[in-house]
Amino acid sequence: MVTYKKAGVDIDKADRLVKWIKKINPAIGGFSGLFPLDGKKYKNPVLASSTDGVGTKLRIAQLMNKHDTIGIDLVAMCVNDVITCGAKPLFFLDYIATGKVDPNIIEQIVKGISEGCVQAETSLIGGETAEMPNMYSDGHYDLAGYTTGVVEKSKLLNINNVKLGHKIIGLASSGIHSNGYSLVRKIFFEDNNYELSSYFDELGCNLEKELLTPTKIYVKGILELLSKVKVHSIAHITGGGFIENIPRAIPQNLGVKIHKDSFEVLPIFAILQKLGDIRESEMFNIFNMGIGMIVIVEEKDVEKAISILNTFHYNPKVIGEVTNVEGVEID
Repeated sequence: MVTYKKAGVDIDKADRLVKWIKKINPAIGGFSGLFPLDGKKYKNPVLASSTDGVGTKLRIAQLMNKHDTIGIDLVAMCVNDVITCGAKPLFFLDYIATGKVDPNIIEQIVKGISEGCVQAETSLIGGETAEMPNMYSDGHYDLAGYTTGVVEKSKLLNINNVKLGHKIIGLASSGIHSNGYSLVRKIFFEDNNYELSSYFDELGCNLEKELLTPTKIYVKGILELLSKVKVHSIAHITGGGFIENIPRAIPQNLGVKIHKDSFEVLPIFAILQKLGDIRESEMFNIFNMGIGMIVIVEEKDVEKAISILNTFHYNPKVIGEVTNVEGVEID
């Protein structure tokens, strides 16, 4: 007799996993996730949404069989995008696809997702775990996340409010975050034959710890800043680095000048640049280089903005200004 289990899908195991997840969040388990929107709080609410994954950083987690932080990255990549328009993330959903469900691995992933939601002060209201035999190698899985936020229409950030001379404040990253890992893996493991256990004095740790450091979540600090300072624009420094992301936060007729000596380029990037013999301009086009997010404010608001952001330990620095030359100049 042919059964679904013989075909590679264990429904009973999946049901046990759902019951475990419901212990974390009793609201999970229906056919849809529900979230009440406070109609009294907003006059003209606008919903903002984002979806993302964590790229090949997954391979590091899978190689080390350490899956308890990759969920934080998943949440971060979504909520850090949503806050750039001024929206507060409301809820999060996840999608986990694998060839064969391993409850221990899924539980670790979900714990990380839950921790990310706590850091972002957003609700985990649902998700999907798909068991797909022959689609993934043993021990492999893929992740996707989705978040929705809300912002009062009158408070939506508008890049057209960015003017010549406005200052750019950079918020420190926690490391590579979740971009560029295909190149990172090639440089360390294919071209230079390092192991994840390899220790670097410059890092003060081995590659496993450095490369699995979760993406920093900036939600709390940015929302606090938005409530007290006139912020004109925000950019999440993610895939594409400075070169692609900052222009998305300014009008087409303007540009920015970034002073590379105004902030600390993290040691991991110096190591990658040296080992890979990568041009500096290319590094800024791939990686965050130590700055995970930028906010653009008027000069008169810089001191107050930095004071607020310092309370969230973002190590904010004025790293540049808006110019009348299109593009991103790194000097």
